[in-house]
Amino acid sequence: MDDNPIVRAALRGYLDGVDGVHVVAEAADGHEAVARAREVRPAVTLLDHRMPVADGLSALGELSRLSDVLVITSDADPGLIGRMLRGGARGYLVHGAFDPGELGRAVLAVAAGHGWLSPVAAAVATRTVRAQASREDLTQRQEETLTRFRLTRREKDVLDLLAEGLSNAAIAHRLLLTEKTVKNHLHHVFTKLGVRGRMEAVLLWTGRR
Repeated sequence: MDDNPIVRAALRGYLDGVDGVHVVAEAADGHEAVARAREVRPAVTLLDHRMPVADGLSALGELSRLSDVLVITSDADPGLIGRMLRGGARGYLVHGAFDPGELGRAVLAVAAGHGWLSPVAAAVATRTVRAQASREDLTQRQEETLTRFRLTRREKDVLDLLAEGLSNAAIAHRLLLTEKTVKNHLHHVFTKLGVRGRMEAVLLWTGRR
């Protein structure tokens, strides 16, 4: 699925020579891609990001429910790669960073239920996994802190917003409390945690102490 007919012709030419691969449809934009995928239900959809009418990212959600998606695009932006992978893409190749042989192997791998990432996409995926693991580890530590220091869920809410750098007034507004109530919660939190102020509380809560 690419808006450039020359690119589509090149991809078809490459794939026609791969055993076990048969091109069943083409599309020039995201809307057409979804429509064709509904019609023919391909095992794998090759998807470009930069397309008219509807780009690859906007079409990805529906396409990934109809087919395994291998993104092939010229865009190596880490933010886009992350969004595509989180959105359901099984693979991501960057134009100029793969040859016809790798394209065939990538399609077959995705068809078999595996992933296939170009080096830049693999690096982004690795960072994403590590960040998720760090968030999960922090969440676990915070749950342990709640139990250990007998913090209430409301005190947790206050701590979360304190860690975001919000003032007492902003915390009160976000939680629909009075500023005096927030101050009381913070007093209880500082006492339970055994800290002297906001910075120490934030450092302990975010695992940096």
